Amino acid sequence: MKGSQKKKIFWMIFSLALALLTIWAVLKQSEDMSIKKLLTIIEGADKKWIIVSMISATLFVFFEAVAICSILKEISYKKSIGKGILYSTSDIYFSAITPSATGGQPASAFFMLRDGIPVGVASATLVVNLMMYTAAIIFLGLIAVIVSPKLYFEFNFWSRVFIGAGAIGLTVLVIFFLAVLRRGEKVFTALANLLRLLHKKKIIHKLDSRLLRLNKIQIDYENCSSLIAGKSSIMFKAFFWNVIQRSCQIVVPSMVYMALGGQRHQSVLLFFKQCLITIGYNFVPIPGAMGIADYLMIDGFSSFMTKNAAFELDMISRGITFYICVTLSGLITLIGYMKGKKRYDRSL
Repeated sequence: MKGSQKKKIFWMIFSLALALLTIWAVLKQSEDMSIKKLLTIIEGADKKWIIVSMISATLFVFFEAVAICSILKEISYKKSIGKGILYSTSDIYFSAITPSATGGQPASAFFMLRDGIPVGVASATLVVNLMMYTAAIIFLGLIAVIVSPKLYFEFNFWSRVFIGAGAIGLTVLVIFFLAVLRRGEKVFTALANLLRLLHKKKIIHKLDSRLLRLNKIQIDYENCSSLIAGKSSIMFKAFFWNVIQRSCQIVVPSMVYMALGGQRHQSVLLFFKQCLITIGYNFVPIPGAMGIADYLMIDGFSSFMTKNAAFELDMISRGITFYICVTLSGLITLIGYMKGKKRYDRSL
């Protein structure tokens, strides 16, 4: 078995164990909460809002496909939305089971290459989409702070630390992306020199493999820069669709809150609080941010409701936006892979 396959299997098993541990830990914090009670709560909820929340979570997958297809179309590699959904689901699934936010990009690139998209174009498309995905999270967080600055201070100390660190980290990422697009050679030369210095000081090892990896990233970014040069519409459209995509996921807890009998005006504030929560867990190197996302959500929701109600809202919301969404993405990715494999086998 190849090393990459072993790594994927390891992270799949690790992610499943972490998911079970997270669910157990959340249920353990609430003395009267259980899976049986949770199912009873869902059964008694307003089905209209539950259905709408599930549709919204599905649109999260759909609009990533739209964003990717919009970038490909702008650089003359138009693909159907069906293809885009496969690129989207593979990205979402593998990002969820690996400790890196970019863990799904190689899987997405695999399907793009299989559809005849050149390596440079696939890399450029995914880089632009990741940049706009990150920018969309920051943008929604800024809107939340502008609408209600006090929301941030309603979190406890550690939650504020996660949100602050996430805001700084994600902003630095966006600035890095933009800097590389404008002055890529200087940025990568500086990074290569930094790696050599760290190796000389014996802080890091395996310099050659690190430099090789950095060179590959540089090639991807140079491809990206050349493809989008003079095409500002690429960035604008990708940003727009990513804002819509993120909003579809972020709004789910507000919809579930309404399903459980919540007040409409509170659901709006809940949406903006979820924007800050999303910033807090998106920079955490844990598959699906499991544990951290739940911690932030329960802490954030507790200012609107009792802690038990916050547990319930967290479990149902995460069940829809993460566990169900990732499972369906994995199934769609598997079906897409098998269909493509059959076509390839027939062509031999």
